[in-house]
Amino acid sequence: MIIGVPKEIKISESRVGLTEAGVQQLIMNGHQVYVQKDAGVGSRISNEDYENVGAKILDTAKEIYDVAEMIVKVKEPLPDEYDLMRENQILYTYLHLAAEPKLTKVLCERKVKAIAYETIQEANGSLPLLVPMSEVAGRMATQIGAFYLQKDHGGQGILLGGVTGVQNARVTIIGGGVVGTNAAKMAVGLGADVTVLDVNHERLEYLDDVFQGRLRTLYSNPKNIETSVIQSDLLVGGVLIAGRKAPKLVTKEMISQMTEGSVVVDVAVDQGGCIETCKPTSHTNPTYEVDGVIHYCVPNMPGVVSRTSTYALTNATFKYCNMLAQLGVEDAVSKDPALYKGLNVYNGYVSYEPVARDLEMEYRPFSL
Repeated sequence: MIIGVPKEIKISESRVGLTEAGVQQLIMNGHQVYVQKDAGVGSRISNEDYENVGAKILDTAKEIYDVAEMIVKVKEPLPDEYDLMRENQILYTYLHLAAEPKLTKVLCERKVKAIAYETIQEANGSLPLLVPMSEVAGRMATQIGAFYLQKDHGGQGILLGGVTGVQNARVTIIGGGVVGTNAAKMAVGLGADVTVLDVNHERLEYLDDVFQGRLRTLYSNPKNIETSVIQSDLLVGGVLIAGRKAPKLVTKEMISQMTEGSVVVDVAVDQGGCIETCKPTSHTNPTYEVDGVIHYCVPNMPGVVSRTSTYALTNATFKYCNMLAQLGVEDAVSKDPALYKGLNVYNGYVSYEPVARDLEMEYRPFSL
């Protein structure tokens, strides 16, 4: 198969779809790989690094899309890329279509075979291609929150861990999954007073066990959320429902009762956000205020730690990338139930039910 790796064009997105090691393995397996010029530079992978393992470098995204049977990316195509996609081309990337009605329609109209990293799901319910970026985003959420709590960045002037004899910062994390766990690791490590809310009792038991009493766990219901949010200096949203819009669990009224100079980081913003006052921002203009509360809502948070993120991502995505290249979409999704759940658009229709339901579009499951 001919595989194309274009340069990402989302603001401050420095990741790339494949590392040089991933490219080398695909070429060893008999495939051809074309990489857009400077696509890897943001992750410190040079054009020469790709050429040394057998890839061919092309100057423009159009050249990549024109030649490739499968496009491997990091983020969803933006409007400038819509016209580049063609019928039966395989698109393998993060899509988050439940929050992207226009892109979903374009993919259907162009009859692209679109596989979304975030909905590939193992039998045990795990989302293996979300895990590495959720780990990064969760850890960044605490790091970023600590930064904006500083007075010189608009915050209350609070040190996350406090010091002897002084109250430490209160951190509330909504969602105890991969994002929440990693945010908690960082916050606990820095000495903050941490509360994690989740609806999964087994997950709360796990967190109690792992952290050995160094954080507080609460069942996620409206009352517990409201009480915890109002008391928070830093609020992290880490709720995920696979392939669907995140539920709005934190209301504007709750945010309005937080102390001025508090910080909100909504990691779920790429799925619509779990905090009512959140809207997508960018790395070049990452924050805004609502009722004096600083909101950081960048959908591609891991893009600025691109070296770490790119290598972690290829480690996770390569298995299915190789399967798609070897077998094609139809045989690959028929043989692998996890990959089957990743197929979001096929033959002009939405083939992933949660997206179809959220966008009120016709759902047509894939079948041979």
